[in-house]
Amino acid sequence: MPLLIFAVTGMGGVGKTALAVEAAHQARGRGWFPGGTLFVDLRGYDEDPVTADQAVLALLDALGVRDGDLPPTADRQYDAYRALLAERRDRTLLILDNASDPAQYLPLLPGTDHHRVLITSRDRPDALPVRLIDLETLAPDDSVALLTRALHNTDERDERPAREPEALRELADSCCHLPLALQIAAGMLRRRRHRDVASLVTEIRETGDATTVLDHGSPGTDLYGRSLVLRPVLETSYRRLPSDRARLLRLLCLAPGAETGTEAISALTGHDTESVLSLLEDLAARYFVTPVRGGNGTAPGMRWRLHDLVRAFGVGVVAGDAGLRKEGEAARERVLEFYVRWAVAADGRLRWLPGRREPERFGDRRQALAWLDAERSGLVAAVGWGREERFADAAVRLALCLGEYLEWRRYFDDWIAVAEAAQGVAQLAGDRLGEANAWSHLGNALREADRAEEAIDAHTRARDLLQAAGDRHREASTWGNLGNALRDAGRAEEAVEALTRARDLLQAAGDHHREAMAWNNLGLALREADRAGEAIDAHTRARDLYQATGDRRREATAWNNLGVALRKAGRVEEAVEAYNKDLEICREFEDWYGEGQTLHNLALAHEDAGSPAEARAAYLRAADAYTRANAPTEAAQARTWAAEQPG
Repeated sequence: MPLLIFAVTGMGGVGKTALAVEAAHQARGRGWFPGGTLFVDLRGYDEDPVTADQAVLALLDALGVRDGDLPPTADRQYDAYRALLAERRDRTLLILDNASDPAQYLPLLPGTDHHRVLITSRDRPDALPVRLIDLETLAPDDSVALLTRALHNTDERDERPAREPEALRELADSCCHLPLALQIAAGMLRRRRHRDVASLVTEIRETGDATTVLDHGSPGTDLYGRSLVLRPVLETSYRRLPSDRARLLRLLCLAPGAETGTEAISALTGHDTESVLSLLEDLAARYFVTPVRGGNGTAPGMRWRLHDLVRAFGVGVVAGDAGLRKEGEAARERVLEFYVRWAVAADGRLRWLPGRREPERFGDRRQALAWLDAERSGLVAAVGWGREERFADAAVRLALCLGEYLEWRRYFDDWIAVAEAAQGVAQLAGDRLGEANAWSHLGNALREADRAEEAIDAHTRARDLLQAAGDRHREASTWGNLGNALRDAGRAEEAVEALTRARDLLQAAGDHHREAMAWNNLGLALREADRAGEAIDAHTRARDLYQATGDRRREATAWNNLGVALRKAGRVEEAVEAYNKDLEICREFEDWYGEGQTLHNLALAHEDAGSPAEARAAYLRAADAYTRANAPTEAAQARTWAAEQPG
């Protein structure tokens, strides 16, 4: 028997009814259903849904059976309904719209495979052999096209879409690309035809709640007589949830970041991962959450995304009830503790050196980076919670253990954001050590973002705080950071002075690992000051200390910098040897950006040696490495330099 039941499913307001009706219209026009269409709105999410017994009466009426011809009992009415469909030679399409429970439509299915059934629902009927058509929100360009078409259908002379393309796109974003929200926004623009699109965008932005603005300005009802409002659509779906699903949804709306892993959600709820996964799958079947592709397929590795309008609704539900607010605060505290624990462990793995205690959970750098990559948006957003007093200490700790990762991945905007947040929180709390550490992180992030003067200011503030606290060891690091920023600002001699101060303090403290960093950075400043011989000596000392402390990754940096200094001194063959040592370690650590930089330096050495073919090959390899590092600008530049090689 061929499949005869189809279901269009998706969240409320996504356009299921409109699609079903349009599909029926087109199918009828193509002659697929000469018997026509039978349509019943089951109102499954209203306070008083239509029952199957009520729906069968409407269907019999559409088939011409009414008043005295109606059978007296429900059983006989169903018998009559099925008999009429069985006798009906012309194929008919039955649309059972807005169903919330299979009990509403199962008794209405034809007793023959001759006809076809199309169901629409906010709940996926996974237990039934139904072909599903899942609807998602529109793509951004389609959202803009919908708004434009809606305005031009009313008045083809409406110039606002052409005059304000950016505002129209921002309005579509504010509507989260949900067709119902877009339809309401279009109606509001038609009513406000003498105002520009930007005025509505500004109103939504200032209010911070698109749902409230759209519902207050709703133009009325749609073509099917349904109210054009968002909040009741969300409320009716939410009220139908069992208590454990409703609690999970509320707490998930409080999670930081655009998407959240199952483990983090488990921490939010305080329940084990398997229990939470089952609840999440049920919420996904009801279109409250969406599983995100790309996880590792295991329960802890799965990730989940909320629609922005659902998130805003859930936050509002929590805010309106004192008990739910208390529940939410406890949940946020749990997830922040979860993030701090594992971010500290991941940071420990990234910084780990032979002889140190092994961090928990993460067996190697790759595992630590994979976890940080997956959780990055949540980690960065959670730092912002530090503005609330109860979360301040944990948020600062979290921010300060993200720097190594964010620098490695070159997420400099995120690094600046978390460092600024940590600095502000620590300052308000009177935590001078935390504030100094945050200034140091901020200075390093600003320097990587080519904002050297701001970096100098940040490192100066960190140094002054640590000097006032008498913390000579940490003060040494701030001198080193300040020296790097001064070098980037073109103040080479001042940089040499600052870095020499850092080296001397670290030598006195017996901190050979940080002393290696100071020697390496001092070599860079000496090279900028045209003191190549001293630079070679400094980088050699750095390399030897890194080797002695077992820091292979930074040893690679020392080899690269030594190669640059050797090349500047005219010792090209030795420079090439140093670069090759660096490349071995870059590949070991999958440091693609570092590999790209070193290959670029290697190409320059080949140019100096009069070997354009080797230079071209090195530039092309650099382009490949930069591409793997997601650095398209550097990759394009490397290809350009390769093309410029003679021969």
